[in-house]
This record gives sequence, structure tokens and C-alpha cells, in this order.
Amino acid sequence: MPLNVQTMPIPGEALKVEKMPGHWLLAQLGKRVLRPGGRQLTDQMIEALHIRSSDDVVELAPGLGETARRTLKQKPASYTAVERDKDAAATVRKYLPEPNQRCVMGLAEDTKLPSASATVVYGEAMLSMQTPQKKAEIVQEAFRLLKPGGRYGIHELCLVPNDLNEDTKGEIQDELARAIHHGTRPLTTFEWQQLLYTEGFQVQAQAQAPMNLLEPWRLIRDEGLVGALRFVWNVAHNREARQRVLGMRRVFHKYRKHLAAVMLIGTKPEDVPQ
Repeated sequence: MPLNVQTMPIPGEALKVEKMPGHWLLAQLGKRVLRPGGRQLTDQMIEALHIRSSDDVVELAPGLGETARRTLKQKPASYTAVERDKDAAATVRKYLPEPNQRCVMGLAEDTKLPSASATVVYGEAMLSMQTPQKKAEIVQEAFRLLKPGGRYGIHELCLVPNDLNEDTKGEIQDELARAIHHGTRPLTTFEWQQLLYTEGFQVQAQAQAPMNLLEPWRLIRDEGLVGALRFVWNVAHNREARQRVLGMRRVFHKYRKHLAAVMLIGTKPEDVPQ
């Protein structure tokens, strides 16, 4: 059965349900909040970034623009989203009516934006899906974009505890990849911190939350009662989608003791030459 939930194009919608990456399948079914720590951890990240009217903000891979709308409420001097998918970019542009707000096509690891042109950079739920090399390249790009003293925020899937053995890490990554149909390589909180430190950042803030993306109470908190009911209705009335969503939920539940969400804020040192 074809999905027909959104009025705007959603990335991956041309794919069959059984082949569609999990996050875009959830979006097709009406789920708007696709971050592992939900609205709560996103709000903590925005608060910790201390976005002010003097800030030039860059968001990497804005997805459906949910966090963009939260950022714009802070009325920054400028906002630039960098998105590689044209359908996602079209969705985000709906929320950007002002001349100082834009969404450009580009790669998170190679934005083509000027060096030291931002005071705030952030990205959510995208580093977890990258290889170690690509993770490093994206963090390096954030460092390049920031002025000295600038802030970098991430909100990602993480593994717990910090001393989780490598075999279990590999098992979780493999099962997540099979369920989501996308390579997923989350790190422990310590490893996420080390990634930021290695690329020159000083970690200033941290928060963690359970990874309850598909739990009923979390659906209501993130989507609202009407949105949650709409999502559940859409899942219930599409057999192929229901099988995929239940498969994802089973993996999340199976490894619930080892899956969480983490938010980190890093700052670029003031003494770094521009």
C-alpha cells in the first residue's frame, strides 16, 4: 500500500517501504521528531548553545526542519541550513521566510561556506550514521566554520556504558543497520567526547536521555496527542510499514540497556587563529 501522509516531498519516498531508510519511513508515516533524545534533548541543546540575536547559526542536515523552527524563535542574526537532499531542503525552506534565513544544498563535511563565518554550528542524528572518517570530517568542518569562541552542538545516538565491549557494539550496530536499512555506528559518550576533543573542541556541556523513540509516552511527548494518534493510525493501516516499524521497535527494546541519546556542546578556543 502506498504511503500518502505528507503534502511536501519526503526524502526516500520513491523507494518501496521495505527499502526505505527507517528515519524517512517514520517521516512518511507522520513522525516529525526523528532525534534519538526527542524534543527534550533538542531543547536542552538549543538552550545550552545560548543562541542570541548576534549569532550567525549554521545547521547541518536539518532534516524536516523541526529544530530549525526552534532555533528561529531565538531570532539569530542569520540562519543557514546545509542539506544534501533536495526534498528535505524544500521542506526546510517553508520555515525560512526572511532574507537572513536560507537553506543551501551541500554536504555536512564540505559545506562550501566561508571559514570562521558562524558563531554557532549544530547537527543532530547524522554523525551516528557516518563512518569514523566521515564523522571526523564533519566535526572538522564545523570547527572550520566557527569563529574563535564559537559553539558546536551535537545530539546523537550513543552506546552505554562507556566500557561496553566491542563484540556487543558490533552486534548492536549490525542489528540497527538491518532494522533501519542504513549504516548506524553510534559511539559511547566518552568516544563522542573524544571525537570533539581530537578535532580541537573543548567540551562545555553534556546531557543524556533514554532512547525511547517509538515508546507510546515518548510519541505523545514529541508529537502531541493528535500527532501520536495519527502516526499510530498510519502504522496500523499499512502492513509493510507496520512490519518495519515493529522491527525497529524490537531492536530498540532488545538493546534498551545499551542505547541512549547524548547531547554535547563544544567550543572553539578563543586563541585559534582565524
